Amino acid sequence: MIPNWLIMVAGAGQIFTALIYPYVRHRVFDWYNDIRKLKPLNQEIAKTYGRYIQGLNFGFGLITMTCTEELQNQTPLALALTGLVAAYWTGKIITQFAYYPMYQIPNKAIFKIGEWGMNALFMLFATVFLWLFAWNLSHVI
Repeated sequence: MIPNWLIMVAGAGQIFTALIYPYVRHRVFDWYNDIRKLKPLNQEIAKTYGRYIQGLNFGFGLITMTCTEELQNQTPLALALTGLVAAYWTGKIITQFAYYPMYQIPNKAIFKIGEWGMNALFMLFATVFLWLFAWNLSHVI
């Protein structure tokens, strides 16, 4: 069984990523200035997807923190939800390491530390949810 404290840490981390997301977009990636270069419809699409990401991170964190027992109760719903979140964070890690190294973030210590910290959080999320998924899968089948 997965320790509840570890699941809670993953939940709090997911909420943290949602809350820090606007800062990262603005201060680290200068995202809003880049968005202004797009056509108006594309600007709105990019902003909408940004809000989706932020909302999913917050929602996954809230579910994780309030439903720790349900996420590991070996039901088909627990299997489906933990599989979804595991795929989400695993996909984020793959994207992070496959595509993002081509780009430079500002060369400030705080941003480098932040990059390492965020990557560690993403790895934690993927690991916890892959573990939960495997736990649920082993009992649903």
